[in-house]
Amino acid sequence: MTSDQPARPLKSVTLPVDTVLFDLDGTLADTARDLAAALNSVLEEEQRAPLPFAQIRPHVSNGAAALITFGFGTGLDAQSPHFTQLRQRLVDIYASRLTEETTLFPGMGSLLEYIEQHGMKWGIVTNKPAFLTEPLMDQLGLSARCCCIVSGDSTANRKPHPEPLLYACRLAASRAPHCVYIGDAERDIQAGRRAGMRTIVALFGYIDANDTPSNWGADYLVQAPHEIQPWLTKQSTNNPAL
Repeated sequence: MTSDQPARPLKSVTLPVDTVLFDLDGTLADTARDLAAALNSVLEEEQRAPLPFAQIRPHVSNGAAALITFGFGTGLDAQSPHFTQLRQRLVDIYASRLTEETTLFPGMGSLLEYIEQHGMKWGIVTNKPAFLTEPLMDQLGLSARCCCIVSGDSTANRKPHPEPLLYACRLAASRAPHCVYIGDAERDIQAGRRAGMRTIVALFGYIDANDTPSNWGADYLVQAPHEIQPWLTKQSTNNPAL
């Protein structure tokens, strides 16, 4: 090309996906009933009426402290010893029943098989602490199948900070542009975008009625796990640069 010839514009290239990373609660696994049962057990121990599952479900992925606040109201001082005791009691009850009612979301098992059969890797990035995440994955029979498990205390920062996702990339021997992160909370999409990954919103997860997932800036929104497979099929083939 001579200097007086116009430069030829490069076409945008979508890099192939080789690693699929999932949030845990509300994305990979439906953990809501076990978490709701733990909260209601604490409420009953404190002579309070249990709450309907439908009311608890949107809050379960926000952590034990958020569940206690939801269950007991904002009038309970989060800095008080009583709050700390209630939170610990909830965690203890939940740890004793991690998978009594917890299952993969319908269609998620087939999606994992598709990922594995097509030479891709998959892993978990969650804000759930490791002492709960790891036994839960073990009890679901998934620990040996995934390329990484990054918990809320695996790195110095938690989502929406990108550090846990970038750490997962290193464990998976991948790079962020070749990864997609799937989650059901705005913090998941924020973390994925900040890490330089493509992102998918799991609308089947624990999304509150006041949430607006369409405004989170994700690449794709799905109503069920089976909708992820055709997207992966499309993304796993590189677009050649011309």
